[in-house]
Amino acid sequence: MSIKVERKRVQVGNQMLYAFTYNGLYMPPTLRARPGDVIELRMTNHVDQDTNIHLHGLHVSPRPPADDIFIAIGYGQTRNYRYELPKSILPGTYWYHSHAHFYSAAQVAGGESGVLIIDDLRQYLPRDLKYVTEHTIGLKDDQVDGDSIKTSPLSIGAATNRTVNGQQNPVIHMRPGETQLWRLANIGANIYYKLHLPGSTFHVIGQDGHPVHRVYSADSLVIAAGARFDVLVQAGQEPGVAQLETLPYNTGSAGNQFPQADLATVVTEGKPMRPATIPTTFGPAKDLTHADIAARKTVVYTENAAGTEFYINGRTYDPDRIDFTSRLNTVEEWTVVNASDEQHSFHVHTNQFQLMSVNGTPVSPSRGWYDTITVPARGSVVVRTQFLDFTGKTVLHCHILNHENMGMMAVLDIVRNGVPSQAASDPVTAGKQSSGHQPGHQPSGHGKGHHG
Repeated sequence: MSIKVERKRVQVGNQMLYAFTYNGLYMPPTLRARPGDVIELRMTNHVDQDTNIHLHGLHVSPRPPADDIFIAIGYGQTRNYRYELPKSILPGTYWYHSHAHFYSAAQVAGGESGVLIIDDLRQYLPRDLKYVTEHTIGLKDDQVDGDSIKTSPLSIGAATNRTVNGQQNPVIHMRPGETQLWRLANIGANIYYKLHLPGSTFHVIGQDGHPVHRVYSADSLVIAAGARFDVLVQAGQEPGVAQLETLPYNTGSAGNQFPQADLATVVTEGKPMRPATIPTTFGPAKDLTHADIAARKTVVYTENAAGTEFYINGRTYDPDRIDFTSRLNTVEEWTVVNASDEQHSFHVHTNQFQLMSVNGTPVSPSRGWYDTITVPARGSVVVRTQFLDFTGKTVLHCHILNHENMGMMAVLDIVRNGVPSQAASDPVTAGKQSSGHQPGHQPSGHGKGHHG
């Protein structure tokens, strides 16, 4: 597949706005693949900012020509990516987006993101649910500056328009009693969603591309930027109309307050269906509770009072510095401490992790696997991860991309037998892979302040 990055005037919700697009689309097509497939992407950059692409959540190599986020594709340049998916990769909902250093917030907010699905989650469904109607619900948000999507400076708490698949309040049709599979993906740059559908319940069968072992139900779901949930939704027995909405959400005294907003209209009508039985168990069980722990690490999130610099263990991001080193085929336990007065998220590339506890409260292993989680303000989480299949330099960061761009990212080197990885060198990356932050550098999307 070829992806052309360009700035074009396109339909965004109910407005025509200039946006960063993939192949001329604000909401590009959903990519689909299966375990064991090879994904080949050819990206050409037609915008005046360096860019690249990251397949968020996928267990693939961080080395070129795969998921190397350290490269920069300049204006007029083309790069070929090749991702060999392990046969063991888990089915579920993922996404793809720009991960260009300093520019990711601007480019994702501007439109550079889409949904990626690894089939087949349906293998775990009971027979009467294997052919349920499926909806991909890509949550994208935009702020407006004249005739364009605003990309700089981005204030997270500013008035924000929310769309579903780039549409303003689309209609989702259901029959009375029908069960559907909804793939909920927050593919925006910064903001939280707290999804709610009055009169219905979300039955979670997968999260962050990982099928849960035991299905659980929730009246609402908090979805941080970058996070995804696969859910079964069952309509009531009577015809009616309901609004899929995001409820008010507060990320802390130093963070932001997001208001209620309607996202889509759910219309229940037509010939009734016999309600299916929601399964209680789903995907295979996996648990690192009793694993041998090779190392323990601590990640501390802090920020300055102005909200213009964000730190991991007291440092801002430097692509040339190795912050953490882990060994292949080992299990480690990481404690992530949020020493700030706002929520942050924690995301690691290459390998998913098991959430063990939040503020000391244990999390069930049946629902504990993620690649992006929220760390409470003045709180902590403990995760365990197993480094499998791939070595190389990768990153961990807050997936509020304003915070990532302003320093809250660190380099993780996964090594074999203690041998450090070597940085890639090719015609695209030469001279760019080692570029660091220059004083006074304020690229688009790296504006001052994160408060509303």
